[in-house]
Amino acid sequence: MKLSLLNISAMTLLALAACNISSKSESTAAPVRTADGEATHLTIVSPQLPQSITFGDQRIDFDRVDMWERLDRELTSLTYSHGNTLLMLKRANKYFPEMAPILKKNGMPQDLLYLACVESTLDPLAYSPAKAAGFWQFIPDTARAYGLEVNNFVDERYNLEKATDAACRFLKKSYNRYGNWESVASSYNRGVAGINRDLESQGETSTFDIYLNRETSRYMFRILATKLIMENPEQYGFHLEPEQLYQPVATRTIEVDYTIDNLPAWAKKQGSNYQWLRELNPWLRDKSLPNKSGKLYKIKLPANNDAIYSSRQEKQYFNLKK
Repeated sequence: MKLSLLNISAMTLLALAACNISSKSESTAAPVRTADGEATHLTIVSPQLPQSITFGDQRIDFDRVDMWERLDRELTSLTYSHGNTLLMLKRANKYFPEMAPILKKNGMPQDLLYLACVESTLDPLAYSPAKAAGFWQFIPDTARAYGLEVNNFVDERYNLEKATDAACRFLKKSYNRYGNWESVASSYNRGVAGINRDLESQGETSTFDIYLNRETSRYMFRILATKLIMENPEQYGFHLEPEQLYQPVATRTIEVDYTIDNLPAWAKKQGSNYQWLRELNPWLRDKSLPNKSGKLYKIKLPANNDAIYSSRQEKQYFNLKK
């Protein structure tokens, strides 16, 4: 799977940071006027790094200079990529409640939720130039190898339940092979064969200790930075009110083992419409559902007024601090 990079403007970040660097020359940043008319400048604060972090069952220490700098880079980037990080926080409240129990069922640590964040920023329709799709960014061949249906009518990479279950099986297999989460994450980004070659050729057992291509070397640190922000957003300047979080929509499930020639008309007969059918079932990729084999599909439709913002039931996955 390819890393889905967040849209980060490095030049903008550097320009803002420059406003706070002491130098002999006067700052050229445009001043901001306070209420009394006094000129001031925007303050850019470098995020504080922890001495260590726990990921799954593993304690990761950042006393090593290169480890500290690599985490600092990703934490700084995510902190100042306001729009994407803020959307990711809001989406997590909607999707984590469905994803977390699947990880638990498969014996996987909850911290792997942050791998999905890095892959897709929790965009349910995420699609990469490498043709990776969905929350977990499976490419077609890998998806099929892990039991997901991928064709012009059904693409289960967009089925959150099935894709999360498939990702768990991939991650568990990798952990049994490597025994540490940094190598598991690296293999998810680059592929098992490439990581195996690098570990063997460099005589190491952890991808923290080998030379990697730039994208893969950043990958685990981006996951760790995401964990830090997601678990304490206020510390990094992200303030959200409970009503601003995206909410899961209560659904009813209809089991289908037959061909549906016209999905918009079918949705109407079920008391809904095609827009909601596609919203809740992004794995349906066309306006029909051929099903010659009689396979059982589970289609979700809204169950009640949860689809109405003013009457929805608000739930918080995160504990937001006031």
